[in-house]
Parts: sequence; structure tokens; C-alpha cells
Amino acid sequence: MAAKAEDASTAAAVGKAVMVVGIDDSEHSFYALQWTLLHFFSPAVRPSESYKLVIVTAKPTPTSVISVASPGAADVLPFVESDLRKISSQVIEKAKDICAAHSVLDVEYEVVEGDARNVLCEAVDKHHAEMLVVGSHGYGAIKRAVLGSVSDYCAHHAHCTVMIVKKPKPKH
Repeated sequence: MAAKAEDASTAAAVGKAVMVVGIDDSEHSFYALQWTLLHFFSPAVRPSESYKLVIVTAKPTPTSVISVASPGAADVLPFVESDLRKISSQVIEKAKDICAAHSVLDVEYEVVEGDARNVLCEAVDKHHAEMLVVGSHGYGAIKRAVLGSVSDYCAHHAHCTVMIVKKPKPKH
């Protein structure tokens, strides 16, 4: 853990600002990652090499997915944990593929257990990030109220600039 904090301070020492990109297994977050790579890490921008990229995904805790009080929960928890670990691994592998396709190889990847809202705000603080990028799922007001909006929470609580990337609606 101390090594990662040193990485963030080293990036700052050599003049690189840290940009954290929060991703999950949704097409919206992968779109936000691609958009960010295109607009901040493309060959036209790259000569400045101004950002150190940190990609973070939150892995929910098994108990946040199923109720521990339900019958048989203890038997199911190891399977849920395994599935959550597998999904997080797939998210990071897809992010690595996207970064490689954009020739962005100097990237730090993190899987952190917890609620995405807290995980991303803590990553910003940990890395002293100047910018946090998240995708928008495009939920309406009712879904946002029920599910909670990670982007809205981060916009209000992260100690840096927050960029919310919205995937354009398909034109008919």
C-alpha cells in the first residue's frame, strides 16, 4: 500500500497530474474510459505526457449482494465471492485491452472492495488525483433515487475535478 502512495507522489514530483478513471462492468464505463484515452492520451496529446492514469474498479462485498440473515447464506457466500472476484478480474482485463488498443501502457489498475462511491472518492484522496472520470448510466430520476448515482455522489464528495462522460444516444 505504501508503494502505491509513493507512486502517486512520484508522479506528482515529475510533474504528472494523476487521473483516476472509475470503471465497472457496464458499457457506459468502458465508453468513458475510451473517451478519456482518446481525448487525454491520444498521440496528438501524448507529447506532454501530463497525466498518470489510475483505473479503479470497486468489487462489492458478498454481503452487499445477498442478505446474511437469509437461510443458507453461509453456503452461498463463497460462490458469490468467487463470482464477484471473477467479474472484477474481467473488468480489469477489458480495461487493459482497451488501454493497449490505444497504446496507453503506463497504467495502474486497482480492484478495491467496497461501495463504488466510497472507493472512488478514497482513490482520489490516496493518489492525490486532480481529476476523476466516471461514466453515466443515464438513469432517470426514479432509478437514480432508488439505486443512487455514483457520478452524482462523486461530483459532490470527491476532492478534485469530476468529469462525467455520457454515452451519446444512438441516432435513429
